[in-house]
Amino acid sequence: MGDVAMMVPVVYSLATQYPDIRITVLSRGFARPFFEQLAPNVDFMEADVKHEYHGVKGLNALYRRLTAKQFTKIADFHNVLRSEYLRMRFNIGRYRVEHIDKHRRQRRALVSKKNKVRVTLPTPFQNYADVLDRLGYPVRLEFHSIFPAEGGDLSLLPAAIGQKQSGEQWIGVAPTAAHPGKCYPTDRMRQVIEQLTAKHPQARFFLFGRGQTEDELFSKWCADMPQCVWVGQHLENLQQELILMSHLDVMLSMDSSNMHLASLTGTPVVSVWGATHPCAGFVGWNQPAENTIQADLDCRPCSIYGNRRCRRGDMACMNLIHPEQITERIEQIINPKTKQQ
Repeated sequence: MGDVAMMVPVVYSLATQYPDIRITVLSRGFARPFFEQLAPNVDFMEADVKHEYHGVKGLNALYRRLTAKQFTKIADFHNVLRSEYLRMRFNIGRYRVEHIDKHRRQRRALVSKKNKVRVTLPTPFQNYADVLDRLGYPVRLEFHSIFPAEGGDLSLLPAAIGQKQSGEQWIGVAPTAAHPGKCYPTDRMRQVIEQLTAKHPQARFFLFGRGQTEDELFSKWCADMPQCVWVGQHLENLQQELILMSHLDVMLSMDSSNMHLASLTGTPVVSVWGATHPCAGFVGWNQPAENTIQADLDCRPCSIYGNRRCRRGDMACMNLIHPEQITERIEQIINPKTKQQ
């Protein structure tokens, strides 16, 4: 989801700077809220590659569906086996095709145990823009939010969320990620929330994430801390979550999809990094470096996606981060007086 979310600023920039071209984004159905109302010349096309378009036979059917649209240029922002096959078909059909460079050699050097080369890699935003440049559409990356300046329409959310009162602080917390290497210890994350609730007893804390782990964790947190709201119990879909994110004062997340989703709504995101590293390029759109919380260790990053076992065995990259570091950064964002000091 994060990779698709990072397409949004680039597609928006293309659409607004080239209003005379028609753009169709092909992706899985979950991505529809990102693009459906992004710009008048952007359409969304859903493809279920796990079922309807599964295997070579399914991809051939998808290719026929795509050629019926009479596209003139193809930009592959994914560069995986499925999209490589489709690219091959389009190339045989003499379409103009370009694909993303994932800089795999540099990524391997970045996470190498020996002879690590820690350099800042191009962001996916820039990689996507480079594809468009090669297709003849250079773009300036200009984007703020998928919603208007006032945020999404809160009246579309269940009554349990309510309307934001003047001066009330709404803080989002997304404490989980797809892999353990990207997860801050839950006991320490709870300390962060407790420290913030002590300073801001009227603030509301919205817990984002879905799954068995989240169900068990959030049910306990909500029972113990009445300021917490378990988003998954009230919101039905991604569009509603994006609306809520657009009204947060700050989102606290891991290096996860929620970091990217909140970034697309123009919300400040304080992100906590462990096995992964911002220099790999996957920071949320328009998020400043000071909003990334991390420990300075020579072994980092040990993984691009956080899916490798800790080589040290102690997850020092997360355990060396104190809750106070996170709390202080959030305070600097939500408390103007703290920010001025």
